[in-house]
Amino acid sequence: MMKTMNTDKRRSRPLLATVALLTALASHAQPASANEVLKWNETTVKVIAVGGQNPIQQTRSVAMVQGAVHDALNGIKPRHAPYYFEGVAAPGAAAEAAVAAATRTVLLSVIPAFGAPPQRAEALAQVEDAYRLALAALADGPAKQAGVAIGQAAGEAMLALRKDDGATRPAAYTPASGPGRWRPHPNPEPPNPPIKDPKLAPGFAASMLPGWGHVTPFTLLSTSQYWLPGPPALTSAQYAQEFNEVKTLGGQLSSARTPEQTEISRFWFEGPGAWYRVARAVAEARGLDAWDSARALAVTSLAMADTYIAGFKIRYVYDFWRPVTAIREAADDGNEATVADPAWNSQQNTPAVSDYPSTQSLFSGAAAVALAGVIGSDQVGFTISSGPPFAGIKRTFTSLSQAARESADSRIYAGIHFRSACEDGLALGRRIGQRTVAMYLQPLGR
Repeated sequence: MMKTMNTDKRRSRPLLATVALLTALASHAQPASANEVLKWNETTVKVIAVGGQNPIQQTRSVAMVQGAVHDALNGIKPRHAPYYFEGVAAPGAAAEAAVAAATRTVLLSVIPAFGAPPQRAEALAQVEDAYRLALAALADGPAKQAGVAIGQAAGEAMLALRKDDGATRPAAYTPASGPGRWRPHPNPEPPNPPIKDPKLAPGFAASMLPGWGHVTPFTLLSTSQYWLPGPPALTSAQYAQEFNEVKTLGGQLSSARTPEQTEISRFWFEGPGAWYRVARAVAEARGLDAWDSARALAVTSLAMADTYIAGFKIRYVYDFWRPVTAIREAADDGNEATVADPAWNSQQNTPAVSDYPSTQSLFSGAAAVALAGVIGSDQVGFTISSGPPFAGIKRTFTSLSQAARESADSRIYAGIHFRSACEDGLALGRRIGQRTVAMYLQPLGR
């Protein structure tokens, strides 16, 4: 028996009336290795990048996968409130098969929506290869079949829920002009990181995904549930202070930026992928089993996806210029404490979207708080290596909040955000993370 709950009932709740029944039905469930949950998360992050999804789109895809994986396992053995799907698996269902099938079902749908045809084809082939290997490792029989069935059902329920969420809906946007307003900007010369396409290397790209702030949130009541005060006025002392900070520390030729600060900016350039790696490292360090690993990844991914949605809603309202434009055109900002440098370049390529708020800071704040809420502590040590485009840099942290703080600061060292964008983004991300972990996927019986 498999059913889905209505959209207006997605919030976490005890499900007291069904706990006893679900527990009885799942009493013969086969144990699952947490490594399967973590391995499929790693596969998901890899293949959606291969498929041409940018970091913003990736957070939606990962949240869909992890929500489905969580609910599929919950259908075998209910330990937490479901995100959406309330199906119950046949007794003895193989959890590994459920994880694989839920992931595959979602990926086969979300990959074709983005990227170029060759990218999509390669990504889909990698998904199918991983799925075949996963199922080949399991004995044929009713347990495997039941696991596949519950996984597919959870994945299909997630796809139905997100079918018309606005992620592929086009939106019009025309850049403004004048002091303080975003407009297409250059990359440093040479671009950092390198850009293979000579047509794209100079920068000046159109603003990215102007409609993302209208995507249906995963956990928030609306895209504008939380708001921010906006960047400081151009004529204020605070703006001058932030202007001079990023001009000094974030320039391509900065002599004030330390080697470690440069390393930090490179380490965190990857974006959301770093936090999925953090979540996997924390799950392993804490010895979480499959169910708790799935919960940790789902809560983290749901919160991160919503930070991009909320952040883009806000940034397209304020539409504030990036440091490279602000510094080159400071003669027109009306502030005597800022000095223009028409030749200034940021240390790294500036993403083609406005400054405020920093969504890097948003999703870092949310991920740190969400993970801390799941494991019961912010104080967890871990070491991770960076991914592309600056792969292989290792950094060690003693807490999740330390990593989030460093991630936010990295955008100033990179020369691509003002301080207010980072601080306000970090604060809002924490609020979203706190709300997500408090309201979703709570342990049953609380």
